[in-house]
Amino acid sequence: MKRMNLLFTVLLLLAWGHGALAQTGAAAPQQSNDNGAAALDAQREKRALQIFLKSVQTEIVAAAEDMPAYKYSFVPTEGEFKGVRTFAQQVKHLSATNHILAAAALGEDPPADAGDENGPETVRTKAEILDYLNSSFAHLGKAIDAIGEPNATVKSSPISPLPATATTRLALTVESLIHAFNHYGQMVEYLRMNGVVPRASRS
Repeated sequence: MKRMNLLFTVLLLLAWGHGALAQTGAAAPQQSNDNGAAALDAQREKRALQIFLKSVQTEIVAAAEDMPAYKYSFVPTEGEFKGVRTFAQQVKHLSATNHILAAAALGEDPPADAGDENGPETVRTKAEILDYLNSSFAHLGKAIDAIGEPNATVKSSPISPLPATATTRLALTVESLIHAFNHYGQMVEYLRMNGVVPRASRS
């Protein structure tokens, strides 16, 4: 859990500190500007995000794999949980958001089957949901790989709080990673309610 909190904090700082990356993602040399601050190096940011992506994907996919298939319909019933998503819906929503934000970062239209951030209705079984989850991280990986490419289009997304003038590929991919880890925290609670210890917490 400490590692998750650290990663979440670093991602927030990365998004806050480097939100001014040009939409084209063109690489900039690591040198000082007039006020003494280091210029943003898109290639270094891309490599850092690739490391974060691998970590986030590993822990989220492991959590989705470890929940038994018959528990994918689980939703908490005790306490203030009225109207919350099932475990399956959590994973599909996370995946759909990855796809939507990755598409915007690549200048693509949002996937038609992503729906209202809920994912395809036809994706229902554990195996199908895991495939959809992994494909969403592959899509997000392509968006991260495109950081630093010149003359690449970036689109704003209606599900992002970023205004069009502040939308960058770096910001969209960081937003997706932050969102994914937010839902990972909820997935962990669902696992523990069902007696499953997340792999990241196993010694």
